[in-house]
Amino acid sequence: MGFLLDWLHFCCSSRRKIYYLHRRYKFMNRIEKQISRFRGWLPRKPMKLDKKTLPDLEENDCYTAPFSQQRIHHFIIHNKDTFFNNATRSRIVHHILQRVKYEEGKNKIGLNRLLSNGSYEAAFPLHEGSYRSKNSIKTHGAENHRHLLYECWASWGVWYKYQPLDLVRRYFGEKIGLYFAWLGWYTGMLFPAAFIGLFVFLYGVTTLNHCQVSKEVCQATDIIMCPICDKYCPFMRLSDSCIYAKVTHLFDNGATVFFAVFMAVWATVFLEFWKRRRAVIAYDWDLIDWEEEEEEIRPQFEAKYSKKERMNPISGKPEPYQAFADKCSRLIVSASGIFFMICVVIAAVFGIVIYRVVTVSTFAAFKWALIRNNSQVATTGTAVCINFCIIMLLNVLYEKVALFLTNLEQPRTESEWENSFTLKMFLFQFVNLNSSTFYIAFFLGRFTGHPGAYLRLINRWRLEECHPSGCLIDLCMQMGIIMVLKQTWNNFMELGYPLIQNWWTRRKLRQEYGTQRKTNFPQWEKDYNLQPMNAYGLFDEYLEMILQFGFTTIFVAAFPLAPLLALLNNIIEIRLDAYKFVTQWRRPLASRAKDIGIWYGILEGIGILSVITNAFVIAVTSDFIPRLVYAYKYGPCAGQGEAGQKCMVGYVNASLSVFLVSDFENRSEPTSNGSEFSGSPLKYCRYRDYRDPPHSPVPYGYTLQFWHVLAARLAFIIVFEHLVFCIKHLISYLIPDLPKDLRDRMRREKYLIQEMMYEAELERLQKERKERKKNGKSYHNEWP
Repeated sequence: MGFLLDWLHFCCSSRRKIYYLHRRYKFMNRIEKQISRFRGWLPRKPMKLDKKTLPDLEENDCYTAPFSQQRIHHFIIHNKDTFFNNATRSRIVHHILQRVKYEEGKNKIGLNRLLSNGSYEAAFPLHEGSYRSKNSIKTHGAENHRHLLYECWASWGVWYKYQPLDLVRRYFGEKIGLYFAWLGWYTGMLFPAAFIGLFVFLYGVTTLNHCQVSKEVCQATDIIMCPICDKYCPFMRLSDSCIYAKVTHLFDNGATVFFAVFMAVWATVFLEFWKRRRAVIAYDWDLIDWEEEEEEIRPQFEAKYSKKERMNPISGKPEPYQAFADKCSRLIVSASGIFFMICVVIAAVFGIVIYRVVTVSTFAAFKWALIRNNSQVATTGTAVCINFCIIMLLNVLYEKVALFLTNLEQPRTESEWENSFTLKMFLFQFVNLNSSTFYIAFFLGRFTGHPGAYLRLINRWRLEECHPSGCLIDLCMQMGIIMVLKQTWNNFMELGYPLIQNWWTRRKLRQEYGTQRKTNFPQWEKDYNLQPMNAYGLFDEYLEMILQFGFTTIFVAAFPLAPLLALLNNIIEIRLDAYKFVTQWRRPLASRAKDIGIWYGILEGIGILSVITNAFVIAVTSDFIPRLVYAYKYGPCAGQGEAGQKCMVGYVNASLSVFLVSDFENRSEPTSNGSEFSGSPLKYCRYRDYRDPPHSPVPYGYTLQFWHVLAARLAFIIVFEHLVFCIKHLISYLIPDLPKDLRDRMRREKYLIQEMMYEAELERLQKERKERKKNGKSYHNEWP
């Protein structure tokens, strides 16, 4: 059970210990100076724990190594009863209970099976007393670690202070400590992204009155647009979409491209500096040399394959073995299940698309003028809300399917089980959450055809078109609503639901026992009445933040305020999670980890995907490229190398094509003939596209400007992706994974450990030699 035991102190001479401490403190001070502007998530004075009230928090800075009974003489043992802390003792007990055989027979092993069959109701380590105290912590000190965590970490009054990560790690274990370290680092890194995103938005606000495109849209009272749906949608003036054109400019302006490049670089810098920060934490927490191979085999795996064993090539001991054919067949079945569930997501998105194309006509024929005049916005808003409800309902199904498929695979260790389950759930929820957003960003209004030759769904429903001011407003609305609703719902489920459940439990206890016996409950009874931690550990906490990271980076070119919303949510999230862990949940089993696991690879994948999606959003969804082509090729400044607002004069008229109203299909001909605009039936209307007029040699054929815009879009995507990827790789190359001081410190420490071990062994041999000589024995071949 040595792999379960904590890293303990090596004995060393006082001279070297003093030298080591001096160098270590000096080294850590340099590290702290380097990370001071990133550590935590606000540039305030860091939180200082009261070490006088809890002196055992101060651990000796000595050389450490995994505990071994054969080398017990190398370890400092002041008190055998406190040699291992509570977290380590809990892991030892849990390890034993998971593998003890409670009844003769197949699969009659372990505490988990007793919990599943109802023999026991719960099993958990106890909290260290109450988190509240009648006395002030400033005057009387903390009563226990839980009380100290509540006062200096979980209390809402310290939201602006750094997190006491060492205390979190000591109480909850390294795995939970690393989660909060990563969450604090992510939140701190959101500050520059939120600031730049807000600057891009404010730039759009300040330049709104100078935007030539929005001016032309607002002044285009003589341009009549074709209906955006069959029959019930009326003709409309282009000037009626003035407000939408102005809102679009807030997000689609000259600073959008710069912000997209910045966010791609930001994601790389965030991940690279997190690796450096993790290395410092791992060194400080003695996790550098901790390997995943030290993790034991899952009891379920042992029970399933106990009859098949083979020699472990590393340890040389027999262990349960899963045949290659059995493993492949299980993986194939699991992959098929994943593919099926992704198809279910696509089917749900297809249902939302049908809803959008059907209801736009319904809202256009609505009695209320407010909804009738804003039928497209009403369609988008209701579709987003329905999509959110479907997302939340499917998440419940996904969790059960992912759990079934993961157990079907029979992973060997707990880390393999967590990685497999994590990957499945992330794929499910990422596709579920972002599929509608991808549809709006890249498919909405792209394959609708043109008036007189509309493309239809199942040869019946006309595909939805973009608003006359563009599709970006739909994408912004989709992202804003989903992001706000998702974060609000998650915060309620994380804190509101446990609060309600615990309140209801306390209410039943008061009715059953009365108020007098409330304080007489033993600690295990008080903890039992709290909510158990999620069965999948930190999965929900990580998943929430990773999905938020995706929203913050993947479509950030269309919604620059996403980092600001994420920052505001995370400031609340840190204290909310801390409050939940300390006050509302049973104490989880402390476990070790040296990093955030598979989540780092997922973050890297999201960073790569964000470069591609932002390139397509700028090139395809926004009007940045068409405006650029017009300014340099077709506008008043064509051939002059200028691209100011004066060069955009006439852009709106050049981006609209002409359609002959008499060429409408019977099923799409509007009920209104447009006589309300000129007093006589309307002859022509306009639509967004680059096509020839109806009386040209090739009616409604693509113009040369269309091909120029298409070529410019493809060229922009290629140049943008290659440029940003080169910058990302350059940054990854220039930023080493380990700080130089830390790397030198680790090398120096290994050298001193080898030297100390050599001297200790030499001293032992010399001592044995003296004893043998004293006993009258002589060994001529003895070394040295």
